[in-house]
Amino acid sequence: MGNTVVIITLSLLVLLSPFLSRVTKIPVVVVEILLGSLAAYFGLLVENELFKIIAKVGFLYLMFLAGMEVNLKAFGFEKSSLLRRTMLYFAMLYGCSFTLYVYFDLSSVYLVAFPIFSLGMLMALVKEYGKDKPWLALALNIGIIGELVSIMALTILSGGLEYGFNREFAFVLGGLFLFLIGFVLFFRGIRILFWWYPSLKTLIMPHEDSKDQDVRFSMALMFIMIAMMLYLKIDVVLGAFLAGMFIATYFKHKTELPEKLSSFGFGFLVPIFFIHVGSTLALDAFSDVRILKLALFIASAIIGIRLLSSLVAYGGYLGLKNTILFSLSDSMPLTFTVAIATLGYSANAITHDEYYAFIVASMGSGIFLMLLIKLLYSLFNKK
Repeated sequence: MGNTVVIITLSLLVLLSPFLSRVTKIPVVVVEILLGSLAAYFGLLVENELFKIIAKVGFLYLMFLAGMEVNLKAFGFEKSSLLRRTMLYFAMLYGCSFTLYVYFDLSSVYLVAFPIFSLGMLMALVKEYGKDKPWLALALNIGIIGELVSIMALTILSGGLEYGFNREFAFVLGGLFLFLIGFVLFFRGIRILFWWYPSLKTLIMPHEDSKDQDVRFSMALMFIMIAMMLYLKIDVVLGAFLAGMFIATYFKHKTELPEKLSSFGFGFLVPIFFIHVGSTLALDAFSDVRILKLALFIASAIIGIRLLSSLVAYGGYLGLKNTILFSLSDSMPLTFTVAIATLGYSANAITHDEYYAFIVASMGSGIFLMLLIKLLYSLFNKK
């Protein structure tokens, strides 16, 4: 009976969320998160393996789609000045985080959480506004770099909390860097192979494809990469992300493929993930003043260090309005914040109240910023 109620509830929420978004003028991601919270509060969505697995697949698929936004052949910064600005941005971001960590004598969980990036909510912005906007195009590029750094930071934190700083931790860390080196070499090898035998691309993904061979190959590659991450004890998000990068880099002749994969993801799997995120938040946490104060501190730190770093690094490049939108769009590391909080609480590095504060901060700031970006975007673009 439990699974039946969950399946019916999920189906209805996925179906109704775009209609409610259109009526209320609230971004659909925010609607999905709120609906998930309400459904869980009234007992319509209960935590079970089926729900968790589908939501996890939805998250990995979202990261796969994020990877498909990166064409390594075209990725980069056209101007050296922009590269210098980006280096300054990350230096300030981590410098401010370290300052807060030392000044408030916080757990190492905070040091990783404050500057962390996640493309989940950012991809929802790209879906809504398009990536042709200067602030969003830059946010996507910075988010991609930040997510790769964040995945490494998350892996290091996970290993450090689970194993301590010992030989086993060094083995996990070494495995991560060896894999990254191996993947770079693999990319170079595939590039040479396709240069010598360009027909291999159309053999794998033919132009005239009545059997959806392109989708089959994409899905197979994503799950193979995920399996490799599981074997190497590396965060599986990295595998899904790199699989998307591989497809975008070497199969750009399949111009319709990104839209085909994106429609399925944002039409089914990704909404279930956002609904699941909403269902993990106990609404009672909003009534605890201590949790709310700590959540406000966490959210303010995440947003504040990005706003300060963005104004210093990109204020003269984007202009004030676009810089504000840029900083806000990169200030919603919802999924990785939840992951860090879960890791920290499981390892007794943070308390139960701190765990809930991280969840409330990530959820509350995600919803607030999605609405604020929509409002500011409308105000800034009024003629």
